[in-house]
Amino acid sequence: MAELKEKYQKEIIPQLKEKFSYKNVMQVPKVVKVVVNMGLGEAVTNSKLVEHAVSDMTKITGQKPVVTRAKKSIATFKLREGMPIGCKVTLRGEKAYEFLERLMNIGLARVRDFKGVNPKSFDGRGNYALGLKEQIIFPEIEFDKIDKIRGMDVIIVTTADTDHEAKELLRAMGMPFAEEGSGGN
Repeated sequence: MAELKEKYQKEIIPQLKEKFSYKNVMQVPKVVKVVVNMGLGEAVTNSKLVEHAVSDMTKITGQKPVVTRAKKSIATFKLREGMPIGCKVTLRGEKAYEFLERLMNIGLARVRDFKGVNPKSFDGRGNYALGLKEQIIFPEIEFDKIDKIRGMDVIIVTTADTDHEAKELLRAMGMPFAEEGSGGN
């Protein structure tokens, strides 16, 4: 079992239950899934980029991503319907907790000039979105073997009803939020 999941079950559930005075353990918010998305706009001109992005994301998440394709043709971007333009992975259960643990403990610590993640990136329904500028913050990626530095989006979906509850859940898990007003990274 992932250490973060064990910590959630033994420490975080009682802590949140007391803080928000939940009557039932099932009311305590939890992480449902983590979606990691990588958009590849320049894949229109070079189709090899998709293969490299898929291999990088497979190393990072431990799961093979789904290649996302264009829904419409857009002539100004030289984009045709059905062309590959990105990849995404949905992590649930153990893999989600393991990914979050690596992201919070190792990945974010390796970001340059890191002051914390933006505490305002919640969507109003208890889900958190985080943008990463480089895939090389993960130790699984070998710096010498990458073709290009790519960014990615990480969306953490929780069962929390409010942003405040979700923020407390992520803070208890170890998410390094920036001070209010400083904006974050």
